[in-house]
Amino acid sequence: MNAPSVVDHERLRPRDVKTLLLSALGGALEFYDFVVFVFFAIPLSHLFFPPDTAPWLAQLQVFGIFAAGYRARPLGGIVMAHYGDKLGRKRMFTLSVFLMAVPTLAIGLLPVYAQIGMLAPLLLLLLRVVQGIAVGGEVPGAWVFVAEHVPPKRIGFACASLTSGLTVGILIGSLVAAAINSRMSPAEVLDYGWRLPFLAGGAFGFLAVWLRRWLSETPVFEAMHARKELASGLPLRRVFERHLPGVLLSMLVTWMLTAAIVVLILMTPSLVQSAFHVVPSLAFLGNSVASFALALGCLFYGWLADRIGYARALLAGAIGLLACGY
Repeated sequence: MNAPSVVDHERLRPRDVKTLLLSALGGALEFYDFVVFVFFAIPLSHLFFPPDTAPWLAQLQVFGIFAAGYRARPLGGIVMAHYGDKLGRKRMFTLSVFLMAVPTLAIGLLPVYAQIGMLAPLLLLLLRVVQGIAVGGEVPGAWVFVAEHVPPKRIGFACASLTSGLTVGILIGSLVAAAINSRMSPAEVLDYGWRLPFLAGGAFGFLAVWLRRWLSETPVFEAMHARKELASGLPLRRVFERHLPGVLLSMLVTWMLTAAIVVLILMTPSLVQSAFHVVPSLAFLGNSVASFALALGCLFYGWLADRIGYARALLAGAIGLLACGY
C-alpha cells in the first residue's frame, strides 16, 4: 500500500492524456446520473408523495431522499476501496459506473404514488441509496486511478481534471433540466418529462461502462501485483493505523467542499424557484453558468497545486469560497 510511484516520466504523455480524458468523461456521465435527481426535486415532490402533503414537506422529503445518497457514499467508498486494493482499480472503476447506470434507469421507469402508493417513495429511496453506494466508490477510486497513471508532479492537475469532469456532469444536468423546462409545459414535465433525464442517464451510464473498457490498469497496482505486495487483511485498518491524522483532515475538508457544492450548486435551482418564484428555465441556466465556472476552477487549482503545493492551493480556494459564500 505504500508502493512508490513507478511512473518514470515528468510530463503527461499522450497515453496519460487519453486516460485523463476517458476518466473525466466517464465521471461526468456518472455524476450526471447522481445529481440530476435534485434538479427535478419539485416534480418528484408532486409525484411520489400523497397529493394532500404540504408542498414544503413534500419537497423536504425529496431532499431527504437525495441526502440518503450521500449517507450511503461512505459505505460504497469503503467497500470498493477494499476490493480496489485487492482486485485492481480498473475493475472497481468500471463496476461503480454500472451500479450507477442501473438505478438511474430504474428511476426513470418507476411508478409514481398515484399508481403504487407509498411503495413509490420507498423504491425511490432504495434506488437513491444504490446510487450513493456507486458514486461513493467512483469518486475516490477515480482520483486514485488517475493519480497512479501520471507523473508525481502532475497529480494535482490529474485529480483536478477528473474533478472537472465530475462538475461537467452537473453542467450537463443543469442544461438538460433547462431544456426540458423551457420546451415543456409544467403539466408535460409532471406527465412524462421528468422521466427523460433519468432514462438518458441510464444510457449515459452504460456508455461510460463501455468507454472504460479502453482504460488500462494503473502502473502502481500492476507493480504491486508483480511484487506480491497487494494489501493483505483489512486495508482500512492499515490506513487508520498509519494515516489517521491525514484521514481526519481530509474528511473535514471534504465536508466543507460537499456542503458548498450541495447548497450553492445543487440545491439552489430548486430553492430559488420555491422561495423567489424564478422560472425553472432561468434558474437552471444560471446554474449552468456556475457549473461551467466550477469546472474551469477545478483545472486552475489543480494546475496551481502542482506549482505551489496542495496546502497553499487549498487555502487559497477555501478563502475564495468563504468570500463568495458571504
